[in-house]
Amino acid sequence: MFRTRITEKLGIRYPIIQGSMLYLSLADFVSAISNAGALGTLNSVCLGTKEELKREIRKTKMLTGNPFAVQLVYLPAAREIPNDQFIEAIIEEGVKITETVGPVQPAVISRLHEAGITCLHKATTVKHALAAERAGADAVAVEGLECAGHAGMGDVTSLILIQRTIQEVEIPVVAAGGFVDGKGLVAALAMGAEAILMGTRFFVTRECPIHSNIKEFCVKARETDTAVCLRSLRDPVRYLRTDLVEKILCMEASGADLKQLLPVISGEKMRQAVEQGDLTKGPVSVGQCVGLIHDIPTIKELVDRIMKEAEEARQRLNRM
Repeated sequence: MFRTRITEKLGIRYPIIQGSMLYLSLADFVSAISNAGALGTLNSVCLGTKEELKREIRKTKMLTGNPFAVQLVYLPAAREIPNDQFIEAIIEEGVKITETVGPVQPAVISRLHEAGITCLHKATTVKHALAAERAGADAVAVEGLECAGHAGMGDVTSLILIQRTIQEVEIPVVAAGGFVDGKGLVAALAMGAEAILMGTRFFVTRECPIHSNIKEFCVKARETDTAVCLRSLRDPVRYLRTDLVEKILCMEASGADLKQLLPVISGEKMRQAVEQGDLTKGPVSVGQCVGLIHDIPTIKELVDRIMKEAEEARQRLNRM
């Protein structure tokens, strides 16, 4: 059912990829997603050293025999990210799939390919998707402005960006930004994408290691309950709209720079919020699709439901 170049290339059962989340996408969570037939993705940024990443990779392998990926981040950060060490860990531990985020890294892709590793790249514009293809990326995930996290400066919706990217590149395209269910999966495949990438929907599952208060808040949230911050830094991020996020927007409007904003927006602040269930501690990133989320299923229940809905949608279209 729904076999694509992505499912074949990655060796996964379903064309569903988990969007990596800072401090959350670790072995227990990631392995549950891979065990459900999708592709789980470890987040390397929250692991400070090569040895820490190696331990997390080994733990993930103990928990699942299915494919999983490791994300490498090349975005500005408050601390230096030891990506060279992380690449060594990935190669030494025999990981077969990586995802890169940020400016395209041709040398990194080449190095990973030499080790027999499949390379996905996440992009927010057609220009960056083309750059990834030229650099040798095996597939590209493109996310529109409705996505959680770093949305890019383009302000183009997924509906347009996905189709434009497919018109320009020959490598497989993964649709990201706004996908939560089987109807969205069928829509993405109809546009020509070969998988969907979901962050916010996996965020609100039982296995996701965030406080139940945050999950319940998301279930009650509407599609209008998010806001894009940090445009002034040319690194827009979509957050769940809270009093703290309104404060961030006011700080930006008043001309606050990165040094002034960092004590409020750092990854450590987000970690405190999701661990303690307190939205006054830090901003929490979710996409506009939070308005489509109305329950907190297990990951297996979610993936099985998505595929059942997708088949029902396909049959409905056939009848039409």
